[in-house]
Amino acid sequence: MTSSIFRIGGEIGVRRIGFGAMRLATEAGAAREASVAVARRAVELGITLIDTAYMYGWGANEELLAEALYPYPDDLLIATKVAIEQPSRRSEEALVNGRPEFLREQVEQALRRLRVERIGLLQMHRLDPKVPLADQLGTLREFQLDGRIGHIGLSEVTVGELDEARRIVDVASVQNRYSLLDREHEAVLDACDAAGIAFLPWRPVHPAASTATAEIAAVAAELDATAAQVALAWLLDRSPVVLPIPGTASLDHLAENVAAAGLRLSAEQRERLDRITPPTVG
Repeated sequence: MTSSIFRIGGEIGVRRIGFGAMRLATEAGAAREASVAVARRAVELGITLIDTAYMYGWGANEELLAEALYPYPDDLLIATKVAIEQPSRRSEEALVNGRPEFLREQVEQALRRLRVERIGLLQMHRLDPKVPLADQLGTLREFQLDGRIGHIGLSEVTVGELDEARRIVDVASVQNRYSLLDREHEAVLDACDAAGIAFLPWRPVHPAASTATAEIAAVAAELDATAAQVALAWLLDRSPVVLPIPGTASLDHLAENVAAAGLRLSAEQRERLDRITPPTVG
């Protein structure tokens, strides 16, 4: 049976179904109140890993989580991400920014918005090709050495980038896009599996899974589950390092996602699902 707990960085024990906070509404009003309720319910249901980022509302998402959950339960890990610059008059698009001075400012602001003295897991939202990797990760390492960052993670990286980063810092997590119907980053997951690095697939339930292929629908019927639950169960079965972080602003969908941790695929069901989308090679 697949373990329900994974220790990020060999230290932080979290339940393997987490929560992605990106979809939570941050503007004042009924939608924000509902989002606060969803965040609180996630913790009540036993979720111990919540993923956010500066980019999600340009800090407002972090502030919402603090409003909803502070003071935080001792076993709750809120992971956030830095290195994306808010669009300005100079550019209508968000920009990757890995300059040390920018990263320092973002970490300081994240600490303030989350109302913490230490961020358990701080991830680079993207690596900046314009800045030496040693400068980017070295900046985070400085915060780690002074105790304000616990562990360092990466997002949307290749196997080569992961290898290079690991020569500079201990990498505790990787957050790449991956799902039953999107296996482009299979090689990155395999590298994380081999090294015991947490792999947090973002968009873990591919949009197409909501309409369900015939095979997903068949397995869902056999398990008396939904297509989304089957997709999450497949991820949990794929590797013990996989920590799906499905996001939702719905209490019903939240409960559905958490319940997916209780599904068990047979070897035959697993093989049928594996054949739907072969892993990308190269």
